[in-house]
Amino acid sequence: MIKSSRSEFIAIRGLQYHVRHWGDESAPKIFMLHGWMDVSASFQFVVDCLKQDWHVIAPDWRGFGLTDTPNADCYWFPDYMGDLDAILQHYSPDEAVNLIGHSMGANVAGIFAGVRPERIKKFVNLEGFGMPVTTPGQAPGRYLKWLDELRQTPVLRTYASQAEVAGRLQKTNPRLSDERARFLSQHWAKQNDEGQWEILGDPAHKLTSPLLYHVEEVMACWGKITAPVLWFEADDTNVWHWMGPKSEARIEIDRRLEHIPKLQKEMIKNAGHMLHHDQPEILAELIEQFLLV
Repeated sequence: MIKSSRSEFIAIRGLQYHVRHWGDESAPKIFMLHGWMDVSASFQFVVDCLKQDWHVIAPDWRGFGLTDTPNADCYWFPDYMGDLDAILQHYSPDEAVNLIGHSMGANVAGIFAGVRPERIKKFVNLEGFGMPVTTPGQAPGRYLKWLDELRQTPVLRTYASQAEVAGRLQKTNPRLSDERARFLSQHWAKQNDEGQWEILGDPAHKLTSPLLYHVEEVMACWGKITAPVLWFEADDTNVWHWMGPKSEARIEIDRRLEHIPKLQKEMIKNAGHMLHHDQPEILAELIEQFLLV
């Protein structure tokens, strides 16, 4: 059964933020944060499988879904944390929260959970590995690439029909059923005045960040997390291709996880990086077990 959701728009740091809600507002809260080039409706299948009564609150990040696009030509990662801080202050100013993040959303949540540990009751990380290790020597090339990209207007391709959008989602994730792809396509894209379907994501998200990823700084934040953390990983994740060779990436990921004080790990079988689409029943069961202890 598909559980109905409702949309709300709130003012967050100068933007009209779209926030999706499931469940009764009097129920215990779970905040869910989507990943890069995704939307809040991405959690629908997990929400459908939750057995307890929850008030699920899921925003579309700035420049994604139905949330405003900022008046800027590129995005800065700390802004997502600033948005999250304001969203939690809006909906739960006086109590610690249950926080679930996928991929980019989990990376934002992981840093935030270490910076404001008192605000997090429990944290569920769905493949928020972080980014590849960088070295100072990469800085000149990274700045140059960013400057060159600023000279061009980024674009995202359009699609002739909603069915083509669904097909694009299935190309990225072959495990995605026709039914789930159709559902996601209506939230992931919209039809423009010319009849084409446009992805609900600001093309500026494609620009390279001029700032290098400082993994040790991120791990210092992870080390300050006081909430219990449930870490999910998919057995067939495709994250290895940007973390380096699989054997080296495994060592690096395990090194990072050692920084999280209260960590429980789960491997989800027959799933890829979009594990909340591939195995929502298993995820929902394990998440509820973790949150209800």
